[in-house]
Order: sequence, then structure tokens, then C-alpha cells
Amino acid sequence: MTIKFYDTRNKRLTEFQPLTPGLVKMYTCGPTVYADAHIGNFRTYVFEDVLRRTLKYFGFQVTQVMNLTDVEDKTIRESRAAGIPLNQHTAPFIAGFFDDLDTLGIERAEVYPAATQHIGEMIALIQSLIDKGYAYLADGNVYYSVEKFSRYGELSGKKLTHLRRGVRIDADEYDEKEDFRDFALWKGWSVEDGDVWWDSPWGKGRPGWHIECSAMSMKYLGPDFDIHTGGVDNIFPHHENEIAQSVAGTGCGFARYWLHSAHLIVNGEKMSKSLGNYFTLKQLVAKGLSPRTIRYVLLTVHYRQQLNFSDDAVSAANSSLERLDTLRTAFDEAKGEGTVRPELTAAIEESRLKFRESLADDLNISGAMAALFGLVSSVHRIAQAQPLNGSEGEAGMNYWKSVDRVLALLIPKQAKLPLQIELLVKQRLAARRAKQWATSDQIRDQVTSLGYQLEDGAQGTLVIWGEGRTIVSNN
Repeated sequence: MTIKFYDTRNKRLTEFQPLTPGLVKMYTCGPTVYADAHIGNFRTYVFEDVLRRTLKYFGFQVTQVMNLTDVEDKTIRESRAAGIPLNQHTAPFIAGFFDDLDTLGIERAEVYPAATQHIGEMIALIQSLIDKGYAYLADGNVYYSVEKFSRYGELSGKKLTHLRRGVRIDADEYDEKEDFRDFALWKGWSVEDGDVWWDSPWGKGRPGWHIECSAMSMKYLGPDFDIHTGGVDNIFPHHENEIAQSVAGTGCGFARYWLHSAHLIVNGEKMSKSLGNYFTLKQLVAKGLSPRTIRYVLLTVHYRQQLNFSDDAVSAANSSLERLDTLRTAFDEAKGEGTVRPELTAAIEESRLKFRESLADDLNISGAMAALFGLVSSVHRIAQAQPLNGSEGEAGMNYWKSVDRVLALLIPKQAKLPLQIELLVKQRLAARRAKQWATSDQIRDQVTSLGYQLEDGAQGTLVIWGEGRTIVSNN
């Protein structure tokens, strides 16, 4: 099946062909670890997870590299404000980032290089750019000369005619509305950097932000690789600068396909701490939102469309998940002897074909989800005529598991019931057996206040919470 992605550089849908048949090398811009990542970041990380999972679904082996930016303006500023060394400041945010990935069911990349561990590679690339005439030393800093690279602007569409000669940018990030400027590859030490510096041929200092991704991506993927991704805010200047310094430094092509996700807004407004709509994943979970629901909201709007994270979106996600869960339950609970009816086989195959065709069309997630909801309706109709038998349930679950390799939300993870809650439920069961109804109600209220729902049945009490459910036996 032909796979097509919208390539930012070509500005059109482009057939995807990896450099090495069967293998995809992919670089994804990771977090700047000066604070916890916010849900806008995770919109991009979930898109990249779906891309990775889709490529694997179509049979490709994927080697993914995601950088950890642990040295740049913000990490240095925040560590100095906290009065602790840079690595001590960034360490908890790196750990928290990986916790968040696990919470959202995002597969781990093969490599997570930290910038501070690759200074030597950055110095070597900068020296190559100086040797080839693309970079120059000024005031203890090394700058990239944008006008020397004739292809500058091919990703973002910005024109070299706007270049202001002799103007230099020292900041790691700058306003995309600004004109082109020469950007810093190496920053000579200043008092604002404190104890953050490394030796180099140009004196002590530290790398600029843009050179970090070029050096790390090419170290682990080579000077030519398949896919580079990020948010649309990375297109200019970051990704534009990556292309300029990587191609000029090696003479190779760098990334062949560029995919970018659109912004996330909250309740129709740009996310901002001043507006009170700035949220990290941990904050949303603490407010009672299920990670599965959050993943659904982040996943089910096409990656090139702006996503509005709102109460309505969360409510719609919960309703959709409940509907999808009815099908999983129907497959799970199907019993009895029998063969798979032709109409069920046809419904599953139709859903499978539409699901695959949609994903192959630039990750058309709306079409993919429509294929699943279509199957929900078909199975409901088939089961009304005659309940599903065990063979049909097995066939359905096999398909459900195959598509969940991409979505990671159809089959909820079974989280472990905390021991404290298990003990309370057992105390309540004992109270019920003793007909101590007031004590039973008191314990139920206590457990409910902690976020757990109880449903009594013949086998015991079903405990439901977040992503999990388990039965505490009467015995």
C-alpha cells in the first residue's frame, strides 16, 4: 500500500519511500527540560507516537531519536534562579518527562541523547562549518552566515532578500516575524552562564540551541535520514537553521521528509499562564482527567489541524471511548461454540481496509476512527440477530488488538489497585456480611472520595478507576 505524507518542504502530499527498504530513520524534537512539558508539547509527541506506530503497523522497522535539550538559555536561567547546578535542575524534569510518556502510552524512542553529552560532536560540526566558509568568529562567538547558504528558506518559505547584513542573533529562540539574521553556533562564556561552559578552539563557552539537534541527529541516524518531525513553531527558525548547518557541514541531504503538527489551543484561546489555561499532563490528571481520555483528545484531530482542548472535547472523547468499549466488551464476553459468520468477517475486513487506507493517507485519523465506529454499528446489528460466539469474539479481538498497536487506547491498561483501596474494599465486604450497613456506607463514601467507583456483584465488588478495573472477591 502506498503511504503518503504532507511534506512541509515540498508543500504537498508526497509518497513515502525510506532510504533503506524496510527501515525508517526518524528524528523528533524533544523537550527543553527546564520545566514539566505542557499539553501543547504532548499534542506533538502523541502525533509522533502515532506516526511511529503507523510505520511499524505497515511493517517498517523504526529507529527513532528524540533529543533532550538540557543546555540552552532557559535551562541555564532557571537553574541559576534555583541556585543549583544545571544537571541537578534538569534531572527531575527529564524523569518527569519519561513518566508522562508512560502515562500517555507513548512508545519510547530508541535513543534519547542529551545535549550536554554531545558537546564534542557539536564542536566538530561547527569547525567543519568554519573550514568551509559558512561560519565565522566574532566577539568570542561563532555565527552561521545565512547568506552563504543559497537554499536558506526552502522549508519555511522565507526569502533571503529579507536578510539584514551584519545583524546577529545570540538568543537561542527568536520571533519568527523577525528578518533573517546570522545565528549563534557557539556562545562565548558570559557571567549569565555561571558555571555552565566547555572548552573549545574558540575559548570556553557553550553551543547554540540549533546546532544541538544537527549534531545529535546525524550522530545516531547519519547525515541522510528519512523523517524529521516537530511542531509548526519549530519550522522557523529552528528547523530552517538545522537544514542550513547540516547540509553545509556535511554536503549531504539531511532529512528527506519534514512533518509538522499544528498548535493546540485551550477552550478556543492560546495557552497562557496569564489566562489560567496552561496545563501540564500531571495537572490534568490531578484534576481527574483520565490519561486515556487525554490521549484520545490529542490523537483524534488530524495532526495538521489546530486542536482545541476543551471541556466539550473531553466529554466527546469519553462518550466515544464508551462506545468503543462496548465493542471490546462484546468480543471479550462472546462465548459458545460456532464458526465466524461471513457477515462478521466482511465487516472486520471492511474496517481493516478503511483503517489502513486512512492511515496511509497522511495519517487521516478521522477516517481511521470512522472505520472503527462503522464496525461498532455492524457488530451491534449482527449480534442482534444472534449473539456472538467464542470464535467470533476471538476474531474480533484479534482485529481490535491489531489496530490498537497504532492507537493505544482501545484496550485499557489494567492498572494495579492500590493496597490501601483493596483493604478498604475488603473491610466493606466484611461489614456487609455482618450487615453493618452504616459502616459499609461510610467506607463506600471514603473510597468514592478517593476517585474509585464500586459496583457490588455475586463474585464480589468491582472497583473501577481511571484506566483500571478489578474485582475484590467475597472470599
